[in-house]
Amino acid sequence: MEPTHLNPATFPTLSPPRAWAEIDRSALRHNLAVARSVWPQMAMMAVVKAGAYGHGLEEVARVFAEEKVAFLGVANVGEARRISDAGLQARIYLLGATWSEERQEIVERGWTPCLSSLDEARDFSHRAEQLGKILDVHLAVDTGMGRGGFVIDQLPAALTELLQLPGLRIEGIGSHLPSADEDEEFTRRQFQQFAAIIESCGGAEPFSWRHLANSAGLIGYEPKCCNLARPGLMLYGINPLPDSSLGLRPAMSLKSRVTLIRTLPAGHGVSYGRSFVTTKPTRVATIGIGYGDGYPRHVSGNAPRVFLRGRFFPILGRVTMDQMMIDVTDAPEVIEGDEVELFGRHLSVMEVAQKADTIPWHILTGITARVTRLYHDGLD
Repeated sequence: MEPTHLNPATFPTLSPPRAWAEIDRSALRHNLAVARSVWPQMAMMAVVKAGAYGHGLEEVARVFAEEKVAFLGVANVGEARRISDAGLQARIYLLGATWSEERQEIVERGWTPCLSSLDEARDFSHRAEQLGKILDVHLAVDTGMGRGGFVIDQLPAALTELLQLPGLRIEGIGSHLPSADEDEEFTRRQFQQFAAIIESCGGAEPFSWRHLANSAGLIGYEPKCCNLARPGLMLYGINPLPDSSLGLRPAMSLKSRVTLIRTLPAGHGVSYGRSFVTTKPTRVATIGIGYGDGYPRHVSGNAPRVFLRGRFFPILGRVTMDQMMIDVTDAPEVIEGDEVELFGRHLSVMEVAQKADTIPWHILTGITARVTRLYHDGLD
């Protein structure tokens, strides 16, 4: 489906879908500039996996490619293919392991894989040799994530063979932080360990790229052994370390509209399970969005709220698949058709995630395909 471009001059006259997400490209650029300012000597790999955290893969990747990031980080070949087919001029880095059926395309297209095993490396080298190519690759080292990469004590022996594979050029080395936003002591040990690994492999010189820091690692630590960072969440305007102040701007605003307003009598249930029952006549507005659009059902009962006409209003009862209800008793000015913000510039996705007992990554990547993405360059 072709992306929809929002024209700020005409948008108020359009008839939008019931649920839509406004994506602010100027916020993406701003957040990348903030990431670059934290450690100016550090190059950036913009992580755009999972549909650019739900913001739209091709459109967001285009923004970061125009900003000359060193790499675009994706999870798999399908995402890499979409970026390449969009004609974007940027290096593509595959953050996860690959299997044999995918590797021919990786070599042919010149994408950069990370290697977690000698079997992967041998296969890539053989395919590259057959095509008369040398493939740039990065070594993945497992410093505590447990998801992929060479186990540390196996790396020296593996490196001896890796350096002899004729179809590969070992261009970089990286690892992953599993708890940079939760366990400071362990994370600091990871940075120290990663620095020691680089030294044991001949120092920084053999590796053009050395990377460990995600958003939290970039913001909260001193990745002196690295020259490349892999920010994800912060690029979309959410600070994984809320105690720090960076001036990030949310790139996504999830919105819907009031579809119906009624006054319910005292003693009337609202939504499934009748977990909320009115105690007085209550003016209830129905909103055209629900968990079928990706708004989390689990906020129900945890005092969730929405932003409407410059104010916050409580969600009543359970969020349903396609709709939710809010209490507008004290706001007679609210009418059908009014725009409602579920999260965005006025209501943080972090708050929504906390009330749903989950994480903002989960909320953003869970916004479903039936929510239209509208792209703009600032609406101020």
